[in-house]
Amino acid sequence: MTRIGVLALQGDFREHIKTLRELGVEAEEVRLPADLRGVDGLILPGGESTVMGKLMVAYELDAPLRGMIAEGVPTWGTCAGLILLSRATDNALAGQPLLAAMDIRTRRNAFGPQGASFEADLHVPALGEVPFHAVFIRAPAVESVGEGVEVLARLEDGPEGQGTIVAVHQKHLLGTAFHPEVTGDKRFHEYFLDMVRARGA
Repeated sequence: MTRIGVLALQGDFREHIKTLRELGVEAEEVRLPADLRGVDGLILPGGESTVMGKLMVAYELDAPLRGMIAEGVPTWGTCAGLILLSRATDNALAGQPLLAAMDIRTRRNAFGPQGASFEADLHVPALGEVPFHAVFIRAPAVESVGEGVEVLARLEDGPEGQGTIVAVHQKHLLGTAFHPEVTGDKRFHEYFLDMVRARGA
């Protein structure tokens, strides 16, 4: 059975685990390096990126996570997890640890504080014709992408085709600025699991 590890240091890891189990996948909390043994994929959930990054270092998870990502283990970052995957973030707090795996630049809290949280229907061709209803909570935004990064979704907040980037895919890495785990729409989780199974095949 496919086994997914979900970083469980802080944030909304429980919602990801619930969704994965509803999809028939074995999902486990990751708090220590030993918890990474045998996982086929990794999810870095939403939360507070600075706190998560510092706890990642404190629990000596940063090096093992970087190693697994370098080996090609499919990894998905949502909201704060997207920031952790970024090679750079424009307004990181001092001492912000990053896994620096994905060739993107992000901005923390790009849309404002908690009170500025919002929802939007996204056109995501990779998921089909039905729009994906996305929930943004103190969300980051992707400010720029490298040559090998596929943009999966944008907000309709700019000229056609030029809206803010909110979902990206690079090889075995997936990033979303929003929280698919709170909507009941499992298509992004299924998309990620397809990435995991493709590697296994």
